[in-house]
Amino acid sequence: MPQSEKELTYKAFMNREYAFKHSPFEKEFEFYDCVKSGDAERVKMLMTPLGSGGSGKLSEDHLRNLKYHFTVTIALITRFCVEGGLEMETAYTLSDLYILKMDKCRTEEEIHSLHREAILDFTNQMKFISRGTVYSKPVILTMDYIYDNIHSKISVRDIAEEVSLSESYLSRLFHSEVGVTISTYIAVKRVETAQNMLKYSDYPPIDIGNYLAFNSHSHFISTFKKYTGMTPNEFRKKYYRSNWSRDRKISTKK
Repeated sequence: MPQSEKELTYKAFMNREYAFKHSPFEKEFEFYDCVKSGDAERVKMLMTPLGSGGSGKLSEDHLRNLKYHFTVTIALITRFCVEGGLEMETAYTLSDLYILKMDKCRTEEEIHSLHREAILDFTNQMKFISRGTVYSKPVILTMDYIYDNIHSKISVRDIAEEVSLSESYLSRLFHSEVGVTISTYIAVKRVETAQNMLKYSDYPPIDIGNYLAFNSHSHFISTFKKYTGMTPNEFRKKYYRSNWSRDRKISTKK
C-alpha cells in the first residue's frame, strides 16, 4: 500500500476514533459491546449499513469512503474482542483476513456484504469465548508470553521465571486447565502462525520455519504436517490468498 494511502487510512481511523459527534457515542458503544459479548441477535438489531447516517465522510470517492469506514470498524471490533478475551493471534488474523478481502472488493454491494459477514464472524467468535473456559492468571500470562515470543526459543524454565512459579507446578497447572502440555501448546501456536504466514505472505516455507524458531526445516515440515495433515508447500498451494477470488465466486454461486 502506498504511503499516502496508509496515512489516509490512519487519518480515517483517528477521525472515527475521536470524532464521536459523527455518530451517537452511546449507540456506537452498545454495538461494539454487543459484539464483544457475543450477542448476535442484539448485534443484528444495532447493525447499520456501512457509512450510513452520521458516520462522517472520509473520501470524495464513495467506494473508497466505504473502504475506509470498513477498515476503521474492523480495527475497533478487533480491539473490543481482544479486550473481551479473544486470543490476539485469532483476532488480528481475522482482522487481516477481512481487510485483505475488502481490498479486493470492487462494488459497494460486495463491501456491505463483507461488512456484515465480518461483524457476525467476530460476534460468533466471542459467543464461543463466552462459553469457554476461564483460565487462571498464571496460565493467561503463560499464553501471553508464548504469543510475544513465538519467533524465539521458548523454554518452560523461562516462562516459569516470568510468572514466578516453579517449572513443575506451572506445567501441572497448565496441563490441567488447557488439556495439553506447554510444549504442545507452543508447537500448535507456531503451526497456527505458520499457517497465517503461508496464507497471507510471500515468504518461502524455509524462511517461515526459521522465523518461528524451529530447529530445522525438516522439523518444521514434520511438526506442521503432524497438526495439519499437509506439508507447508501443500498448505500454501491450497490456501494462499491468490485462491480467494476463486473461492468467493464459488460461494456466491451457491
